[in-house]
Amino acid sequence: MEKITEIVLLGSTGSIGTQTLDVCRTHKIKVKALSANSDTELLEKQAREFNPEYVVIANENYYGDMKARLSDTSIKVLSGEKGLCGAAALPKCKTVNAIVGMAGLVPTLSAIKAGNDIALANKETLVTGGKLVTDAVKRYGVQLLPIDSEHSAIFQCLMGAGENRFSKIILTASGGPFFGKKRAELASVTKEQALNHPNWDMGAKITIDSATLMNKGLEFIEAVWLFGAKPEEIEIVVQRQSIIHSAVEFADGAVIAQMGSADMRIPIQFALTYPNRLECPAKKLSLADVKELTFNKPDEETFECLAAAKKAITRGGNAPCIVNCANEAAVRLFLNDKIRFLDIGDAVNSALADVKFIQTPTLYDLLDTKKAAEEYVYKKFGLSE
Repeated sequence: MEKITEIVLLGSTGSIGTQTLDVCRTHKIKVKALSANSDTELLEKQAREFNPEYVVIANENYYGDMKARLSDTSIKVLSGEKGLCGAAALPKCKTVNAIVGMAGLVPTLSAIKAGNDIALANKETLVTGGKLVTDAVKRYGVQLLPIDSEHSAIFQCLMGAGENRFSKIILTASGGPFFGKKRAELASVTKEQALNHPNWDMGAKITIDSATLMNKGLEFIEAVWLFGAKPEEIEIVVQRQSIIHSAVEFADGAVIAQMGSADMRIPIQFALTYPNRLECPAKKLSLADVKELTFNKPDEETFECLAAAKKAITRGGNAPCIVNCANEAAVRLFLNDKIRFLDIGDAVNSALADVKFIQTPTLYDLLDTKKAAEEYVYKKFGLSE
């Protein structure tokens, strides 16, 4: 059995980050670097437990606090995007990217250029910069292993396929807390209701994305890049129990699905230990206890973020970046009680129609698109950042 590589963990204080560290505890995986955006208290606690060589505080306003907290240790404290990229590129490590939002793109590219394999939980990396990232993966000969439960499932279903290409990817969705609701019923939903996911324990941003089905739209785009799929080769199916994490169909009609309990430590661990399967702290699945599995089509008329994401990847260019960044801004406003739930989908669709389209964007074009989409959303609601 191969030795588990040391890891760099970007976004260690979030939901995926803390569960990744749970896996590291179980298997005594060495952590060479940790990062957080601004949670210096938890980052300090993690650093003292795992004793990495580096910690990075992405928000430079918290650098002084972080430096002071670890002044009695030998741990080096870095900050900002430069610090994230430096940590991501530490040699002979597997870089785990659990950062939230498009902020994960540049550090991912830095890690790839350093020759590091990537365990990717930051879906916005591929949504916004899919061609740049996949081209870099091929150029530098690294592995890109998905952590999202759905993409991990697809990856696992394809492991034994050999030269047989899928005829369809079946991407499952929980449907979120508002499954079955119509637009009129969503007009007055609260932040607390939107954050009440029926199956998964996730961070605030991804939980809101699940409620709007934008999360499934982002995963749709991500699947195109991860698996070389055409948009028309991907079908989204609502699987309310979150037991079937996704499936693939082959030319002969055979459908192979991956199942498991709704615990992110399973796909996280597989991305860290691939190709080995080790004991995992997650609860084992009992099909007898499940009793039933249900399947439905998503309602794209009510959940218009999903429709916008599918339209964006079909259009190509910087369109996926536009919808992603407009969504990031709108979700931020919703979580801060500045806009209503349905305003998120309205903002995403309006931005897709109005923000400048670029057919073949560079990295700099994508960063400009991010700024333009965010400014568009704030201006749409008469707000400032």
